[in-house]
Amino acid sequence: MEIINKTTRRRSRFYSSEARVAYLCLIPAFLGLFFLTYAPLVGVLGISMTNWTGLTKPGFVGFDNYVNLFKSDPYLKDSIIATIYFAILSVAGSMIYSLFIAILLNRKIPARGFFRAVFYVPFVLPAVAIYVGWSWLYEANFGFFNFLLSEIGLKKILFIADSSYVVPSLSLISVWLAGNLIVIFLAGLQNVPSVYHEAAEMDGASGWKRFKHITLPCMTPIIFYNLLLSLIANLQIITPALALTNGGPGNSSRFLTYLMYDQAFVNYKLGYACATTFIIFAILAAFTAVLFKTSGRWIFSEGGDDK
Repeated sequence: MEIINKTTRRRSRFYSSEARVAYLCLIPAFLGLFFLTYAPLVGVLGISMTNWTGLTKPGFVGFDNYVNLFKSDPYLKDSIIATIYFAILSVAGSMIYSLFIAILLNRKIPARGFFRAVFYVPFVLPAVAIYVGWSWLYEANFGFFNFLLSEIGLKKILFIADSSYVVPSLSLISVWLAGNLIVIFLAGLQNVPSVYHEAAEMDGASGWKRFKHITLPCMTPIIFYNLLLSLIANLQIITPALALTNGGPGNSSRFLTYLMYDQAFVNYKLGYACATTFIIFAILAAFTAVLFKTSGRWIFSEGGDDK
């Protein structure tokens, strides 16, 4: 009995010592999270309750900035609609495109390494340069896309000068830039157990059935991660509005982040801009919460039970 007690105490000391080391190693991560995430978030909340312009002493105004945003701001409603519209198109397009390309690049094809690099390169190129390059493709009179349309006898389209086409056109660029999602999907595809495919193939399952019942369920954790990553990135989009449209035509591409930029650095209403920032944060939090809440219904685990 005494030997058992000694062994138990020894194990307890070992685990408590291991826990102390783990907590010590986590201190830098906690400090970084606090000073780089939570402290700035609290600071933004505080500034949003002032009338600070960046040039004068701030004065406390409470929730007036939020009230003015929802009651009298002429751009907020259009900005929210444009942002969510852009995010839905971009996220859906990016997920389908990146998974499709990853499946193709996972096959044994000639120069596979070269093609993997080709599809990843757009993601690492300077974003502004990418959007300027696409502006030449979208140019109303001499752009490449309108040249193709005129060659097949169709009417030219004002891709970024027509409020009906501007958000889908910008979303197409975002989809083309999804090289990081392709790489993550590719890594996930390479970890799908080949024994499942071999067994299904022996049973006569077609390629589509193997994809639907084996590949897709095994990829659901990767799909969830990419969906979350893409959603957060596209809800915070600002580069296309700055580089191509300046929020136009009208307010059709005045995304929330562009609205915040305009309030802070054009009109010098930093307190007002911080209130807009918190609205962006609230929208991000709401979408993320819904995604996490519903994920247990469709994420597959190899143990046989859903998460």
